[in-house]
Parts: sequence; C-alpha cells; structure tokens
Amino acid sequence: MKISGIHHVQLCIPAGKEAEAKAFYGEVLQLREINKPEALQKNGGIWFEIGSQQLHIGIENLSFRGKHHPAFLVKGLHECKRTLIAHGVDIQEEIPIPGFERFSIRDPFQNRIEFIEQLQ
Repeated sequence: MKISGIHHVQLCIPAGKEAEAKAFYGEVLQLREINKPEALQKNGGIWFEIGSQQLHIGIENLSFRGKHHPAFLVKGLHECKRTLIAHGVDIQEEIPIPGFERFSIRDPFQNRIEFIEQLQ
C-alpha cells in the first residue's frame, strides 16, 4: 500500500445553503466549480477544483458523525483494502464514480477516511 497524496477533502453544509457556499467558495475564495459525477448529483452539494486536488461540499445534517473526510489517493487499492481488513478495520463500499475505484473506513475516532485509486 502506498498513499501518494490527497485527492480531495469534503466539508459539509446544511441543506438549503448551496447558494451561500457557492458565493463563499466560488466568489470569495475564487475556486473553480467542477461538475460532480452524475451518480452523485442526487446528493446535492458542490465540487471545486484547487490545483490538482478537489474540495467537495456535501449536504448533511451536521448533528451526527458525518460525511466530511479526506480522500487519500493510493496505488494498489485492493492491497490497501486487504491490509485494512487484516487489521480488523471495517470497509464501507462507496457509490462507483467514473475513472476511479474507492472505499471508505472510520478511524478509531469515527472520522471517515476515503481511499481512492484512479483507473488506468
């Protein structure tokens, strides 16, 4: 397993606040909005590009443990998964998105961590 970088970070906002988030991240911070994969558009939210990384703004009831997370870009996703399982870590399969394989875990403190590999 080799973690080679951070693919994206996800932050969360309450439902109905997307226009406010677009104004802040798009206008104030001047980040370029990018399209979410079609399979994930039903969840709402907005994605932005920051250099070669992305910032994902998700919609969520902020009173529980949540979707906010870093996504570690890896080489050898299946090896990574086997290693985590061998250490007793529960794997959460994620909705497929074009060009990537991915899954997530919860660390011992219930923080979500996504592992993502770009397909060749």
